[in-house]
Amino acid sequence: MREKEREIVKAVGALLESQRVGVLGTFGSGSPYCSLVGFSFEPGYGRLFFATTRATRKYANLSETHRVALLVDNRNNREEDLHEASALTAVGPVRELTGTERDRAGQVHLGRHPSLREFLESPTTALLALDVERYFLVRRFQEVLVLEVKR
Repeated sequence: MREKEREIVKAVGALLESQRVGVLGTFGSGSPYCSLVGFSFEPGYGRLFFATTRATRKYANLSETHRVALLVDNRNNREEDLHEASALTAVGPVRELTGTERDRAGQVHLGRHPSLREFLESPTTALLALDVERYFLVRRFQEVLVLEVKR
């Protein structure tokens, strides 16, 4: 792994590990839609998890297109954020997890979000996996770094 790629992986990991909530972007019925989600991840950051009720617009949208973007940032709603905050966008296909794969991912998700146990155990809740194809990291206002996730 090249030095620059190691730097990007470290920055991606630091941002994912320091934040617990992201903005999920979906598209369906001819319109984009964003919503807040609690997220978790596998070691290596190649797969992110989030949960939603199946009766939501975001679930209908991701069921239609099977692709999402998840934005994670470290802003604090200060003027300085324009130049100091970092924003990370993860893009790729998304799918609902079932069976033992859901059980394993559910434990990862609950480890990060224990307050979501009742929600996650509801039969109306879907646990989803975003198989990240690439990360776009924007920092220092205009510096854009791209990390291709190898499978």
